[in-house]
Amino acid sequence: MTRRSVLIGTGSALPRRAVSNAELAAKVDTSDEWIVERTGIRNRYLCGDDENTGTLATAAAKAAIEAAGIEGATIGLIVLATATPNQTFPATATIVQDALGCNGGIAFDVSAVCSGFLYALSIADSMLKAGMAQRALVIGAETFSRILDWEDRTTCVLFGDGAGAIVLEAQDVADDGAGILANRLHADGAHNELLYVDGGPGTTATVGHVRMKGREVFRHAVVNLAEVMGEVLEDVGLSTSDIDWVVPHQANQRILDATAKKLGLPPERVVVTVDRHANTSAASVPLALDTAVRDGRIKAGDLVVLEAMGGGFTWGASLIRI
Repeated sequence: MTRRSVLIGTGSALPRRAVSNAELAAKVDTSDEWIVERTGIRNRYLCGDDENTGTLATAAAKAAIEAAGIEGATIGLIVLATATPNQTFPATATIVQDALGCNGGIAFDVSAVCSGFLYALSIADSMLKAGMAQRALVIGAETFSRILDWEDRTTCVLFGDGAGAIVLEAQDVADDGAGILANRLHADGAHNELLYVDGGPGTTATVGHVRMKGREVFRHAVVNLAEVMGEVLEDVGLSTSDIDWVVPHQANQRILDATAKKLGLPPERVVVTVDRHANTSAASVPLALDTAVRDGRIKAGDLVVLEAMGGGFTWGASLIRI
């Protein structure tokens, strides 16, 4: 027997308002054809005035808790990945904690942009195995629409808002049993200028907007994602052919296709939701995971790789047996 963090529930949440490419093209110098050809995106969801990162994160958390069949009060650890928190402080995770009625446990935010959920997952896994909690909520939640420059058509068409969450439980399982099998994380601050926000409380009085050099990000993403997936597989002596599903960060259909090709991975084993949700940053991976669990594609016993890369650069992967 070995101690592992076992996934017992998934959930997600989207804002009420869906925005198609056609609706966006009425306000931005773009077109449905231009967006689909370059990104694969057809739709995204954008928050209204009464919606924010905390409300989305709480809704996703409640859905995951319901799927797990447990009481929210039994959650001892909340790690929330976001680059768009409700406030500079306190952590948005504490807002979720209070809404769930599990006050007194551990709750904090993690900032690693699109890789944030992988960072949060690895941290929660380590803390559960160290005995600091029995059950954990790992959440990715973003409202990127509030840091977009809506006059920059190369970036504003790429992003959407949303949240995804999972419940982990520390369990003693057989060596071939369920749970997180391996995590790998990386960062390289030398590439800060390729994907960043040009503002914030530490630099200017304004929030700032997302700035990205898409071609350079694409090149790094394909290499880094392929390599980090190879690392988690090597850690447990598996190969690409052993994997049932890959749930990647939903940044761009071209990146998904190029990464799968580099790995020799059949496209039908890659979960794709970028067409429906666009790039939801830290929410991207758990939102796609919940989608595939609920539609029956991902089932108990499946081997699943989660992977992402984001600004920093940061990147990582996790291997999970469901």
